[in-house]
Amino acid sequence: MAQVLKLIPPVTDPNVLVGLATADDAAVYRLSDDLAVVLSVDFFTPIVDDPYDFGRIAVTNALSDIYAMGAKPLIGLNLVGFPARAQPVSVLERILEGGAEQARLAEVSIVGGHSIDDPEPKYGLVVLGTVHPEGVIANSGARPGDRLFLTKPIGTGIISTAIKQDAAPPEVVRAAVEMMTTLNRAASEAMVEVGANACTDVTGFGLLGHLREMMEASGVGARISASAVPLIPGVRELIAEDMVPGGTERNLEFLEACSAVRWAPGISEADKLLLSDAQTAGGLLISVPADRADQLRQALSRPGVPVVAEVGVVVEDSGGTITVL
Repeated sequence: MAQVLKLIPPVTDPNVLVGLATADDAAVYRLSDDLAVVLSVDFFTPIVDDPYDFGRIAVTNALSDIYAMGAKPLIGLNLVGFPARAQPVSVLERILEGGAEQARLAEVSIVGGHSIDDPEPKYGLVVLGTVHPEGVIANSGARPGDRLFLTKPIGTGIISTAIKQDAAPPEVVRAAVEMMTTLNRAASEAMVEVGANACTDVTGFGLLGHLREMMEASGVGARISASAVPLIPGVRELIAEDMVPGGTERNLEFLEACSAVRWAPGISEADKLLLSDAQTAGGLLISVPADRADQLRQALSRPGVPVVAEVGVVVEDSGGTITVL
C-alpha cells in the first residue's frame, strides 16, 4: 500500500497543512487563519463476535485519528459493507446502533453514509473535525529530550485472533472490548491543554510501527523500555498459545527488514511481537517536552484515560532508529 501511495502526485496547495508526506493520522486543510478542517476515514471487518460492540469499536477507532491531531470530531459518514443475502438485516442494525451510540457519546453526528453488498461485513466512518491551524498536533513535531507517553495498554490484535479461534477467556475479551471502546477524547484534551509536540494513535502498525513513523517524520530517534509498556491482562498467555495475527508478524518482519529497531539483549520474541501487535482503537502515543512531562502525567490522570505510561524518550538520530531496552 505504501508503494501505491507514492504514485499519488505531491500536494501543492499551501492550504493543505498535513497530507501524505509524513504518514500522519489525518489530513488537515486550512479554511481561514483561525479554522482548519481535519479529515480521516477508517473501516474494517469484525474483530469481536457481538455486532453492537463491533459498531462501537469501529467508531472509536475512526474518531481516534481526529483526536490524535489535537482536533475535535464533529460529523461522520457511515461506510458499510454487508452480505445482505447471507446475514439477517438485524445484524447490520445492531452494528449501526453500536456505532451511533458511540458517536453520541463523542458528541459526533452521523449525517449519512454509503453501503454496498459485500461478502464480508465491514464498517467504519469518514470523520470530519476542526482545529485551529496553529493548534495541529502532527506526528512530525517530536524533539530530542521529549518524553513519550502511552494512554492505553496493548494486545488487542492478539486477543482478537484468540476471539476468532474461540480461545480467549471471557474476562480477557471484556477487558479488550473496554479498551477498544474507550474514546481517546480525554487523552487528546489533556495533551492539547499541556502542549504536546507530537502525537499518533496506535493502530494497525503496532506501537513500534507508529512510533517509527513519528520518529521518521520528526527526524529523530527513540529509546523505549519494553517493561514500561502496559499490556492487557492475559495477552502473554495467548501468545504462548500461538494466538498471533498475521498482521502482527508482518509488522515485526517489516521493522526488522528495514533495520528500524535495535533490540537490547534479552528482549524476548514474545516482547517483540507484543510491541509490534496490530492494534484496533489503541491509545495515543504522545511526545511532550521534558519540562511538561509531569504536567501531562497529571492531566492524563483524569477519567477516560485508561493508563498513563511513560514508555520512553526521544533522542537525536536522523535515521529514526528505535532502541528497545
